[in-house]
Parts: sequence; C-alpha cells; structure tokens
Amino acid sequence: MFPLIEVSGSARERGQQHGLQAKARIGRSIATYARLFAYCGIDWQGAQRLGAGYRELIGDLDPALLAEIEGIAAGAGRQVDEILALNARTEILPPSYPGDPHPDRSRIAAANAKMGVPDWGECTAVAVKPAQSTTGTTLLAQNWDWLGAQRAALVLLRVRDAGGASCLTLTEAGMLAKIGLNHRGFGVCLNILRSSDDGSHAGVPVHVLLRALLARDSVADAVAFASRLSFGASSNVLCADAAGDTAALEFSLRGLEVVRGAEATLCHTNHFLAPAAAAHQASLTPSLSTVPRLARITALTGAHPGKFSAADLQRMLRDEADGYLSICRRPDPALAPEVRIETVASVVMDLGERVMHIAPDVPSLVDFVSAALSETAAA
Repeated sequence: MFPLIEVSGSARERGQQHGLQAKARIGRSIATYARLFAYCGIDWQGAQRLGAGYRELIGDLDPALLAEIEGIAAGAGRQVDEILALNARTEILPPSYPGDPHPDRSRIAAANAKMGVPDWGECTAVAVKPAQSTTGTTLLAQNWDWLGAQRAALVLLRVRDAGGASCLTLTEAGMLAKIGLNHRGFGVCLNILRSSDDGSHAGVPVHVLLRALLARDSVADAVAFASRLSFGASSNVLCADAAGDTAALEFSLRGLEVVRGAEATLCHTNHFLAPAAAAHQASLTPSLSTVPRLARITALTGAHPGKFSAADLQRMLRDEADGYLSICRRPDPALAPEVRIETVASVVMDLGERVMHIAPDVPSLVDFVSAALSETAAA
C-alpha cells in the first residue's frame, strides 16, 4: 500500500509535514517529470520557470494553497519553483503529448543529469448514484493510468486544516491533490483531456483545482466554484456527492462544460463529451485508447444486472478485454518509457462511508485495501 501521510495545522505547517515525510518520493516525482519534460523538449530549469508563472494564479485562487506549496518545498529541501512545476505539470506538458519525442530529448536529459536531476493517457472513471448501489450510498471509482515509474512516488494524503475540515487524497508526492473525498462526502476523480487551445495562456492548474474542490460541499457547489475560474489546460473532473448528485466537469481554455448522465452511472475517459468542447479536441493518440475504453466501461455498466457494489466496480476496473489498451492497462513494452501508460493505481470510493478502496498497482494483480477518512469525519 502507498504511504499514508497525515498533515494538520496551518497551511505552512501542513506543507512542511508533507515535504518532510515525503521527501524521497518528491525527489522521485521530480526525476519522473524532468525526464518527461525532456521528452517534450523542456529542461528542468525551463519547467521551473514555467511553474513559477503559476505562483500568482494559485495565490489569487487561495493564498493557503500557495502557502502549503511553499511549506512542501521547505520540508523537502527543494526550491518552491520545483514544487510549482510539479503542481502545474499538466499545464506545462504540451497538448501534443504523448507523441513523438522532441529532437533535443537526449541533450536535455543529459543536461538535467548534470544538474543532479536523475533520469529514470490517462484514466477511466465511473460514478454510481445511491439508488443504484447495494449500499444505498454514492460510489465513485477510477483507474489512474499514468507512467509506471511514478507509482513509486504516490502517497495517500490525509489532511485536516486548522478549522477541522478534512480530506483524503491519493496523489503524487509534492502535489496538493488528485483522486479524493472530503468530510462532507464530496469526491473527485480526474481525466486529463487535450484541446488544441491548451497552453496558449496560463490558468488555474488542475492539481491545485482538485485540492480547492475538496473544500466544496457538493457537486452544485463545485460547479458554481469552477465556473468562475480560468484554465490553462484541459481536464475533466468526474465528481459526486453523498446526496447522489454526479457530474463531469469538462474544462478548457474556453471555459467549463458540465455533462450529466441520465442513467444509473456516469462514465468518462480522456476525450470531451460536451459537443462544444469536443469541436476543439486535440488529436487523440491511439495508445491512450480513450474511445474504446469509454465504450467498454459503458457496456460493462450498462449490462450489469441489479445494483452495483464496490466489488462490482473493482471487477470492471480489472477488465483486460482489449489487451494493452484495456480499462485495466498493463505496460506495453513496444512503447517508449515516456509514453508507456499503465494503471498505476485503482480507487473505488464510498462517499457515504467516506472510505477509499485502493489497489496500489495494476488492479488485476493486487487486492484492494481500504482507507477511511476518519471516524470523526464520517460522523
């Protein structure tokens, strides 16, 4: 299982606790992304400069989140711009990723190594309404597909702020949040999307947005909050709350589109579903398999008899019907390491119980392990 890191107190204190406890894994995150940025033609110094451009945007969104990032850097003994680059990694990556490597990839990787930075598609998500779950609670689940090397940098972060609000998130060390739920029973999953507009101007980084969303009360509150923001890259946040509301928040530089499902489940992969946003969809790399994965998870959920249990969703997330392009993805050795996507973890959340069931590897290879937000938060 991934390390559980508990942080509390002021924003700066929370960040310092995160940085100190996850120091080695933050180093792993930096190594992974330095190599990935090099593949795209960006050296680590350049990535830090780009990351620094998000400081003011994050501070304007929530000064406490910027203070927490600064605390992470202090606790881990890193530069603040390095932690900013991690939290803005989606925005820094060009919309063409994954694709052919940049012609200067080798030179940039060698330069990174001299600096002391070592060398070393994403996801299928589904939400189930309470009336259709065996527990009578909202279920929210996701396979997180990413670079296998980054699995060694993942942490389970349990956060309690000075006011007593709390959240539990599976994230990459040094990043504020990714998949998670809060004490109000509101949860988020992430599907990276790509638009032809991405990168043309800066906006709120998605991993910062995810943490800000984990302070919201409900799906309606999250929609109202996100609709006021400007974004620098595209993503989808599949979100749900304990009351049973579900929505896909597809955002891009053109704004927010909200997609709601009419069926018992709402599924999403890595392409836009809203017609207005889909018109600006970037080219879909076949190795991401987003279209067939959406068709497969939709078929599996649509054919499911009766109500859904957490175990039912775990079984669907273990589906390997399409080989290397399946919902449950094993690494394809024919691909370059920088684009060799696999399922690094799988999560099924029970928002009523405030519990995450986590498979800490390719889910067909391991069991799911449960982690609760806390007894007091679930009360």
